[in-house]
Amino acid sequence: MFLLEVGNLKENFAKYFSVEAAVTDELKREVYRVRHAVYCQELGYERTNPNEEETDRYDERSLQIALRAQAHGRIVGCVRLVRTDPDDLAAPLPFETLCADGIDRTIVDPALIDRRHVVEISRLAVLSDYRKRKGDSNSPMAISDEDLGTRDQPRFPYIPVGLYLGLLAAAEFHGIEHLFTLTEPRLARHLTALGFRIHLFGQAVEHRGKRVPSVVFRREAMAHLPGFMQPLYDQMKDEIFRQYACETA
Repeated sequence: MFLLEVGNLKENFAKYFSVEAAVTDELKREVYRVRHAVYCQELGYERTNPNEEETDRYDERSLQIALRAQAHGRIVGCVRLVRTDPDDLAAPLPFETLCADGIDRTIVDPALIDRRHVVEISRLAVLSDYRKRKGDSNSPMAISDEDLGTRDQPRFPYIPVGLYLGLLAAAEFHGIEHLFTLTEPRLARHLTALGFRIHLFGQAVEHRGKRVPSVVFRREAMAHLPGFMQPLYDQMKDEIFRQYACETA
């Protein structure tokens, strides 16, 4: 991996993108339109609809994170954190139903931890113009080995790193400790190569391709966050905390 030549990550990231907590109805609709473009129109995972907004019943209790492109100011990527049902904490999150028989509960058992501090990461989507591998028709966000660069031409995958740091900041604000997801094995491998702690804890299932149940322990992830990412995370955290504070004021 050849990432140490990226220079000042915080300043370089700010040239191209910003990450925001989607707390207003207007910003949430922008997120839903990105999801419709990727999940419905491009990949065909969900049906298209006249409103051109992709939503489901989990959005009512989800934290939405948006990636904005500085070049034109529009939202080009997103991810959400689905929280457990406050009226029925034992009710399964979507991944728990999809891979109920494939979870290795000796590693972590989602049913036995404090479910007030649990989320599922889902609906990760990036518009095709901003994905490195535009020909990769099976993934809403792809990272290839080339995205990590070479010794002579170092590169940095700003989009996945920005969204990942954004969701960690949202999780910190809301006291979330366990972040579960169904992830592509390739994406998990590349995020691990970037220095993030992602633990696979079950067998692959077929869900829009092969997906493996995975978990991020937030405190562990922050304790091992690569040092050159810390200034970018601190900046995102300040902004996202401010946005959530304004929402509750």
